[in-house]
Amino acid sequence: MIKVVLVDDHELVRTGFRMILAGQPGIEVIGEAADGEKGLELIRRTKPDVAIVDVHMPHLSGIELTDRVRRSKLRTRIVILTVVNEAPFPKRLVEAGASGYLTKGCAADELVRAVRQVADGRRYLSPDVAEAIALGALDGVTASPFDALSARELDVALMLAQGQDMQHIAGLLKLSAKTVATYKYRLFDKLSIDNAVELAHLVHMHGLLDNRARALTG
Repeated sequence: MIKVVLVDDHELVRTGFRMILAGQPGIEVIGEAADGEKGLELIRRTKPDVAIVDVHMPHLSGIELTDRVRRSKLRTRIVILTVVNEAPFPKRLVEAGASGYLTKGCAADELVRAVRQVADGRRYLSPDVAEAIALGALDGVTASPFDALSARELDVALMLAQGQDMQHIAGLLKLSAKTVATYKYRLFDKLSIDNAVELAHLVHMHGLLDNRARALTG
């Protein structure tokens, strides 16, 4: 039996995924969480085979959650599911430790196929994402300057781009404000920018926020 947990801050999304997976033989949804921090606790407690994780969530993003699962050497494999489909972003998430990447527009059978394939120890990229990455490589596109950031730096970058202040970010990530400031100035240096306005513009240019997150910054 493949044990699955769902981590997404939209209840309707979780409900839809649960309904799709519940009718599949050999798959059991054993838990749900509405934010990244609770999702990480759920993964640590229940040790599922697969976690389906949204990228943009309160408290802890899918990027940081994926990186923490990898660094903790947990056996759970992460399938990232988001509306963002630009090549640099899935590439960065796969590098952070994600085993699968789907867009939220995927068909139900593709979701099931991804869960089974990832649970079997293989990677899964949806065809459109795989094509985008491949075409980017063929075109010589080194693409996004965000590729140079660590998982934690990318997490901080996305939070700053959404207008969150450093004290708030520090609380969400359980870090000191000084540590967050270090990440901030390090990522500013890597991206060759001077302020959060430039960062937000760069994030939007490279499509790293979904429509929900863009509404927060717009």
